[in-house]
Amino acid sequence: MANTSPSLRRAALLVSAVAVLGLTTACGDGSGTVSSPQTQSGTAAPAGGDPSTDGSGTPVTSSSGSDTATGSDSTSTSTSTSSGSSTSTTSTSGSSRCHTSELRANVGGNDPGAGQENFPIVLTNTSGRTCTVRGFPGAAFVNASGTQLGANPVRESGGTVTTVTLKPGQSAWAGLTFSNPEVSGAKTATPTTLVVTPPDEKDPLKVTWTNGAVPVSGNASSVRLTVFSAGTGA
Repeated sequence: MANTSPSLRRAALLVSAVAVLGLTTACGDGSGTVSSPQTQSGTAAPAGGDPSTDGSGTPVTSSSGSDTATGSDSTSTSTSTSSGSSTSTTSTSGSSRCHTSELRANVGGNDPGAGQENFPIVLTNTSGRTCTVRGFPGAAFVNASGTQLGANPVRESGGTVTTVTLKPGQSAWAGLTFSNPEVSGAKTATPTTLVVTPPDEKDPLKVTWTNGAVPVSGNASSVRLTVFSAGTGA
């Protein structure tokens, strides 16, 4: 057999190595093939709803939410057996919030001043138990067909939020105020009803509105609310 020169052997080995490398590179995703960049879908958008506003961008300095107030002062007590294990947990009814079904709403008389119209929204405990209200009411003017007139009232900043304890028959009041439309020049409408939602509740109470036109648009048309205080505001 003819001897193969070292140069030919090296050339043959080089060709074989190149062939093997080519086969390895062509063998699919798991053996060296680099896939194109992937863009992941479903990126979360920034969370909305600043808890320091009333939902319309108006700053709120209290701990209350957009339409109803938070902060009911419910407490609970536990009883224990001699073995030390807890047997029950009960809510202290005297410190739980007042529910809509336990309240009556009315609007007190106007106390005008400096071009402002000021009305107390009064909630009275009609139940047989002691309960609490805390923060702002929800409120809206509506016409006879139930259509809301004007924007949602805004919450007055600077008020001190306190828990008002109401024994049966006792009342709490929150202020509803707006600029006299004849002074401010705001456009007006005459509602038939003021819808009032107690703090932390979803079900509203309806009060017949007999105090004439209210501002619904234009300059100085905002209706404002204050936090609840003890009494009737009279």
